[in-house]
Amino acid sequence: MNLRARIYVENQKKSVQAKLDAHLASLKEKGLDTEAISRDATHRKLKAMIRKAIFRLASIAAQEKLNQERIKAKADKLAAEKTAAEGPKEEKKVAEEKGKKEKKQKKEKKEKPAKAEKQAKGEAKKAKEEKKAEKPEEQ
Repeated sequence: MNLRARIYVENQKKSVQAKLDAHLASLKEKGLDTEAISRDATHRKLKAMIRKAIFRLASIAAQEKLNQERIKAKADKLAAEKTAAEGPKEEKKVAEEKGKKEKKQKKEKKEKPAKAEKQAKGEAKKAKEEKKAEKPEEQ
């Protein structure tokens, strides 16, 4: 069913419902019982028109729901493709960053002991020089 027809079908249903209510009121004024009212041709025709409108509205709602599901599925598919395409690039970037960090950490670890060793050697040389300097003065 045409989705744009929803407004028209709703309006038809409202107008038919109003006609049915008016017709029922006129039949009750005449003093007819419910059995006689249910056999009235105009009453049955108006009720049939309401049932048709309800059926049409239900089919329109089902079509709208289907369209929304399709749109959602399409959006999910595009998002999945996008993440799949970006995923390897991001993984490469992360791997590169980890590699750079590891290299920096290795360099820092190597430099720290070297600096400490140099400082220790430098202090040892200073101590030796001081001892040498002290010995000739004493003699």
